[in-house]
Amino acid sequence: MMENTPRILVVEDDADINQLICRVLEKNNYMVIQAFSGTEANLRMELEKFDLLILDLMLPGMEGGALLKKLRNEKKSEIPVLVLSARASLADKVRLLTEGADDYMTKPFEPEELLARVYACLRRSGKRAETRQETELLSYKNLSLFPEARKVIVREKEISLTRHEYEILYILLQEPEKVFSRETLYERVWSGGYYGEDNTVNVHVSNLRKKIACSDPEEEYIKTVWGIGFKMA
Repeated sequence: MMENTPRILVVEDDADINQLICRVLEKNNYMVIQAFSGTEANLRMELEKFDLLILDLMLPGMEGGALLKKLRNEKKSEIPVLVLSARASLADKVRLLTEGADDYMTKPFEPEELLARVYACLRRSGKRAETRQETELLSYKNLSLFPEARKVIVREKEISLTRHEYEILYILLQEPEKVFSRETLYERVWSGGYYGEDNTVNVHVSNLRKKIACSDPEEEYIKTVWGIGFKMA
């Protein structure tokens, strides 16, 4: 792990779910610490500093909602809190968000959605994951992306990308064999909910393709996987 890797405290009493969350996060270069009760989580937060709290509600010791209130009222903590709960009612979501949760996600969950919400919470708080990929060159065919400089070179010529175009390309390049859905790209780049009729992702991918093609018209870089999303060609 790198020195600036975000530290995430996962508070979940179900050992299998806790381990699953940890595997998903660690695979994506986050540093994860486990707690299995609200009491244990409260103690850990008194002794250590974390960048994000993933919090279940039904916990032994101190219930999740009580821990959230304690954080916001007593400790005046600004740590982002992502509630992950089986409670799916609108009333529960509204209450927890009003009491200080930054996001609310229901179980069962998809790993991609969890990662997108973690990414968004950390991004809003100003703490991004500094992974190996961000400090190294990413290359594909005749294209090179320099994360630290946020610069893209195609056939020795720098191309000018908007922030959203750059971030879409950066996400695709990190896992070139993976197909990313439009929903996933939208949530990670725009940090908001995706609604199926929204054409934003398609427009930005189209513009990105055109800019790359101006420097390298012979190669295909971004492939559309019909009905799903996009991947590197």
